[in-house]
Amino acid sequence: MKIVIIGGTGLIGSKTTERLRKQGHEVIAAAPNTGVNTITGEGVKEALAGAEVVIDLANSPSFEDKAAMEFFEISGRNLLAADKAAGVRHHIALSVVGTERLQDAGYFRAKLAQEKLIKASGIPYTIVHSTQFMEFLPAIAKSGAVGEAVHLSPAYVQPIASDDVADAMANVALAAPINGTIEISGPERVRMSELVARYLKASGDPRKVVTDPGALYFGARLNDNSLVSDNNPRLGHISFEQWFATAARR
Repeated sequence: MKIVIIGGTGLIGSKTTERLRKQGHEVIAAAPNTGVNTITGEGVKEALAGAEVVIDLANSPSFEDKAAMEFFEISGRNLLAADKAAGVRHHIALSVVGTERLQDAGYFRAKLAQEKLIKASGIPYTIVHSTQFMEFLPAIAKSGAVGEAVHLSPAYVQPIASDDVADAMANVALAAPINGTIEISGPERVRMSELVARYLKASGDPRKVVTDPGALYFGARLNDNSLVSDNNPRLGHISFEQWFATAARR
């Protein structure tokens, strides 16, 4: 098959591209740095010509409310119109577990708007809801930094390694569209404040984590159900310790 991956040079995109190419598929790793821009439309028609599957992994460069909404709406509309013109048979998008529960935050409102565009498009689709990537732990720590402390919610998370995400995306690309949502999670459910404390300790970072139930997560207030899935998620197999050992070697 010809498969186009929007955001194909990023963390998940590059790994998904590698997996699908190893299985013999023609994969276009589409991104602005390869001449394909879903905001301006540059190169999109040419990249999608003859494609059967499109995987949208593009992410807004800004978490600011207005910028994120503009990105996902403009990119989504442009890409879905190009899908229709090219006769794409399966549109796949990566989103976030809990998106519909985190509507206090502009970024998650923008992701929900993207999902609604896909569902209304008439194109066969699969939306993949993922928990937070383990690679996102430094950014979570940074988001809660207050001086020499890190203030974080004790809400549960179940982070997943990017390699497990890429495996899941490759599998979905080779399956039939479900016209619905599947969820993927890591193997361990743990409190965010506890996990980031483990990460900082393993990294040799001396900062202390302060457990703060009122701490916001990129603008959203969390509870124990906000960021985890109880909807029979597909579980990755890479633990935090396994992921960190590999990340440290890099």
